[in-house]
Amino acid sequence: MYFDTHAHYDDEKFDLDRGELLEKMRPAGVELIVDPASDIASAKKARDIAAKYDFVYFAAGVHPHEAGEAAEDYLEEIRALARDPKCVAVGEIGLDYHYDFSPRDVQRRVYGEQLELAKELGLPAIIHEREAVRDNLDVLKAHPGVRGVVHCYSGSWETARELLDMGLYISFTGIVTFKNARRCVEVIEKMPVERMMIETDSPYMAPVPHRGERNSSLNVHLVAERIAEIRGMDPERVAEITAANGRRFFGIG
Repeated sequence: MYFDTHAHYDDEKFDLDRGELLEKMRPAGVELIVDPASDIASAKKARDIAAKYDFVYFAAGVHPHEAGEAAEDYLEEIRALARDPKCVAVGEIGLDYHYDFSPRDVQRRVYGEQLELAKELGLPAIIHEREAVRDNLDVLKAHPGVRGVVHCYSGSWETARELLDMGLYISFTGIVTFKNARRCVEVIEKMPVERMMIETDSPYMAPVPHRGERNSSLNVHLVAERIAEIRGMDPERVAEITAANGRRFFGIG
């Protein structure tokens, strides 16, 4: 059974067939899903989806793309959403210097505020980082004690080792199936499997042979299979270990 630890079913790309698609998950072996928010509105939508499906959980947070639009009371909104028993993390939060949709100083401030809120709430953080490696490490070091996972990891082993030394988890998407994913392969070969999780980042990051299509949790097995190939393990064992890691990280039974 698979745990897709990061899939955005609140995204409008699922509006036409969300229910039909989610009904396929359990028969396909997908045991659990976490839907991380990008802003307060998407967190509320994810909450409503989680309320309807017992195997779906959600996270509440403000993505770096939306940081510049965060309302003054956004932390109170997240705090209120976190009272829901199916809210298992603060996220998706972090830094994105590729698109720079929000000013970088605002991204750093909002990221740091949400890391502190995660500590206050006793929840882990789901972390997004793109082209902001050093600033991400600096912000994390300025807020010690946060439990976190860096999702959709494609960085170097050197950076991964720093993240692991801080106690963080690392999660992999369909990127691991791409031909140019050499850095992912090295990280997967070297990192402790007990700190690894898998995800689809649906509707994005579809793995080979579905690259370019709308992604869904039905493809999470392809991530596990590629990791198993790299590690020389049985795919079912990778699924078992990463699901147990996800349950432990998010505090799900």
